[in-house]
Amino acid sequence: MEDESKLRAFEARIEAGEKIEPKDWMPERYRKQLIRMISQHAHSEIVGMLPEGNWITRAPSLRRKMGLLAKVQDEAGHGLYLYCSAETLGVDRSEVVDQLLYGTAKYSSIFNYPTLTWADIGTIGWLVDGAAIVNQTMLAKCSYGPYSRANIRICKEENFHKKQGYEIVATMAKGTPEQKRMVQDAVNRWWWPSLTMFGPPDKDSPNSAELMKWQVKLQSNDELRQRFVNLTVPQASVVGVALPDPDLKYNSKTGNWDFGALNWDEFFAVIKGNGPCNRQRMRARRIAHENGKWVRDAAGAYAAKKRAA
Repeated sequence: MEDESKLRAFEARIEAGEKIEPKDWMPERYRKQLIRMISQHAHSEIVGMLPEGNWITRAPSLRRKMGLLAKVQDEAGHGLYLYCSAETLGVDRSEVVDQLLYGTAKYSSIFNYPTLTWADIGTIGWLVDGAAIVNQTMLAKCSYGPYSRANIRICKEENFHKKQGYEIVATMAKGTPEQKRMVQDAVNRWWWPSLTMFGPPDKDSPNSAELMKWQVKLQSNDELRQRFVNLTVPQASVVGVALPDPDLKYNSKTGNWDFGALNWDEFFAVIKGNGPCNRQRMRARRIAHENGKWVRDAAGAYAAKKRAA
């Protein structure tokens, strides 16, 4: 009876638009859903450094190198903000990191695709970070205070990433014939995976209804996907890049851009570990984690010494 009373009070606070803070009472299911969602978001930021990191030494100019360095550094910071947010829910960071390293936690499927050319870096900034902004703008208004505040800061930096990527795409799209072909090829490869970043269709999403009930999510996967398409089609037109969808057309009745069917079989295969770069990404993360053990040990020893003093 006491828990039922607390649950009613909790849901009334959610309905009133209040933020839930770490020391507030919350249902165990709400806590577990947040840990799963926040930690997977953090993993995605950390793994998201890998497709771009190997282009830092190959950037075409010092300006591009500095911009890409700043972006990769930002993504590491986003992972830190998010792991800290997860820890406010009572989970140890080492536990959620181990879930990533040993394959029991997911991260965004988009980061399991290869970056073949410099045009991929621009396209990731424009499409992948653009999709992330659509999702994270919503999460910045979510019901859990630490996660909401982390996303406010993340969105500010992601806007820089998107502008940087769009500038690269625009520059290449008006460059040499080879540069134009390169950027169109990158868009052809990244467009469809970008649309799946929002998750499966609402009818097939096991968690969306509960997350929306508790206002962790304020819009459904399909609503977010449609918003991203509506925003991106005019941007593609401005730079003269074709989006690779023959079914893409404006619907005057709904005010939306209708788009073709997505390959959900490919999405679920990548999520299950069978994408082009899944094994490569996890191998790189495990090696980095092992190589950084001495830093963690030294930091732990220093903290213990300070406590003892």
